[in-house]
Amino acid sequence: MARKRERGWPPAPEALPLPVVDDHTHLESIAGVLPDVDEEGHPVPVPTVAQHVEDAARVGVDRMVQVGCDLPSARLTDALVREHRALVGAIAIHPNEATLHAGVTEVGPDGLTPTPEPRHAVGLDDAIAEIAAIARGNDRIRAIGETGMDLFRTGPQGAAVQRESFRAHVALAKELGLPLQIHDRDAHAEVIEVLLADGAPERTVFHCFSGDAEMARLCAAQGWYLSFAGPVTFGANDELRAALAAVPLGQVLVETDAPYLTPHPYRGRPNAPYLLPHTVRKVAEVTGTSLEEVCARLSGTAEQVYGPW
Repeated sequence: MARKRERGWPPAPEALPLPVVDDHTHLESIAGVLPDVDEEGHPVPVPTVAQHVEDAARVGVDRMVQVGCDLPSARLTDALVREHRALVGAIAIHPNEATLHAGVTEVGPDGLTPTPEPRHAVGLDDAIAEIAAIARGNDRIRAIGETGMDLFRTGPQGAAVQRESFRAHVALAKELGLPLQIHDRDAHAEVIEVLLADGAPERTVFHCFSGDAEMARLCAAQGWYLSFAGPVTFGANDELRAALAAVPLGQVLVETDAPYLTPHPYRGRPNAPYLLPHTVRKVAEVTGTSLEEVCARLSGTAEQVYGPW
């Protein structure tokens, strides 16, 4: 008989010796990743944002960067960071959102046809203007992001839209003196080209870094930060671990990107900030650094980038 695949929340890991920051999480998206009833039709409690914050704090993840990258989640992020002192926010129009706001429904290498939703009736310029207004109105919005390019989801027409949207977000981050969080999927050369041509913000973070060691060294030489997520724990990702080893520890951050990219050994199950210790321990292993020092360095770097919570 085939073994039944686990689908629920993984067990909590052992607590870290010192507190750390989840550099990138989508708390507004976690609620819908599991059914709200079990296989027998009985209601299943859905963890609230407050519960996720409490669960994370119990294992040493006491602060988070909550990321809203479409208009509804940016508005919600604005509210969440006012309510929860463990959270600061990052907001932007995601590159795959940018194409839809611009009316582009081009099929990319993923083979899927993008489907506009009512929020995409707002033009791209107006959508970015709302992001700017939210950021200006809340000093707990501490970054612009995630923004960048995603060439897995679109073709040449969409790529041109994404590039201009990315440039507008780079300019906004510099205008407001905020860090930039970058989304880069199958677009390493294109993203770096924009950053070098336009001038990257002083604090630039590659969210869920996915490049190789050569790219990591290039980014580090520019003073950029690399944030590593669950994939660094996956068995086949030796190249990503080599990239981590190539970067000074002071330019490393860690994240969950919850509810996505759950670390080993729970890949395929939902992710949440309380699972970040798995990734932190992998950073310590790969860099040959004590867990206590890694925690202290990661926490210090996060405050260097985003300020105090």
